[in-house]
Amino acid sequence: MESIHDISWLHVETMIAAAQKEWLHIYDNTGTELHCVKKLDKILRMEFLPYHFLLATVNEYGFMSWLDISIGEIVGHYKNNLGRTPVMTQNPYNGTICIGNSQGLVSLWAPSVKKPLAKILCHKTPLTAIAVDSRGMYMATSGVDRSMKIWDIRNLDGPLQHYKLRSSPVDLEFSQKDMLAVGLGEVVEIYGNCCTQTVDKPYMRHKMAKSICNFKFCPYEDVLGIGTSGGFSSILVPGSGEANFDAYESNPFQTKQQRKESEIKALLEKIPAELITLNPFEVVEVDVPTLKDKLEAKSKLLHVRDKKIDVKPRHKNKGKTNIARKKIIKESMRKEYINQVIEVKKVLQPKETQDMPQQSFGVLDRFIPKTKK
Repeated sequence: MESIHDISWLHVETMIAAAQKEWLHIYDNTGTELHCVKKLDKILRMEFLPYHFLLATVNEYGFMSWLDISIGEIVGHYKNNLGRTPVMTQNPYNGTICIGNSQGLVSLWAPSVKKPLAKILCHKTPLTAIAVDSRGMYMATSGVDRSMKIWDIRNLDGPLQHYKLRSSPVDLEFSQKDMLAVGLGEVVEIYGNCCTQTVDKPYMRHKMAKSICNFKFCPYEDVLGIGTSGGFSSILVPGSGEANFDAYESNPFQTKQQRKESEIKALLEKIPAELITLNPFEVVEVDVPTLKDKLEAKSKLLHVRDKKIDVKPRHKNKGKTNIARKKIIKESMRKEYINQVIEVKKVLQPKETQDMPQQSFGVLDRFIPKTKK
């Protein structure tokens, strides 16, 4: 029997990824092993990005990897230079990965960039847990110093709220209704609306028989699943789940045929890994160069030396030289360059000088050279 460090659901509820002692294993809902990914070893934490079909992992040596499960290839693999980082979560708003280290530093990562997108010093002590709400607005962090801070992830100037707890939290988790669950040893506390205002006492508190390891809220239900050292148990948390669901987005009552259709639709709408950034709306912005840049680029053409034309004919004419053909090609390319410079001069010439009437000399106007149109 091997130890399991972390598990994660994949794009369908019939596939589970398990980070075992050596490698990454993927199982179905019957317990049958489907794949064994030996390229990913010694994994500590995993996060699955459903809209990108990426399984993000971090191992004991600080190597981060993004596995595209739709094609079975690793799209990103590099070292974060932060040491052992057992604290990890994702921001569902933009798909970035949040990692906390032993220095109290939280960094945001993307598979296409080998450096963190952003860094913030949240605590002076090692981090124990990080959680981001479903809208990607608030981030909760906790440290060994028994403190918990709430941050606005869009503006990381300072914490919105600062709480002092009875002990060091082992895990943090946001519900769909922004309720925050905090694990303190054998006790789990649920806080309601603790991000926008300071809360004096928890919404509810429940004590377990064994020490708590981690927990997750069940989507669209008022249930909190808790994993302890003695097994698994669940408790009811009224008002934690979303009552109304979008059947096109996530249907908890879908049939087998609907699950197959939704899987195909999700694959067709998969977001590339290169589009993971802090601002997901950058892709809809238009990069329009300014008029000043255009004029500067055109004015530079006037000072560029004529390119040296090196003509190498593909086919040789038997019994004839290629000197005549080379001259013809050079002359045509030179004329094309001259015409291009003339057009640029016309564009850069002020309109006033173009429309300015010329002085008339009467009969002698016939000797004035006419401008070419």
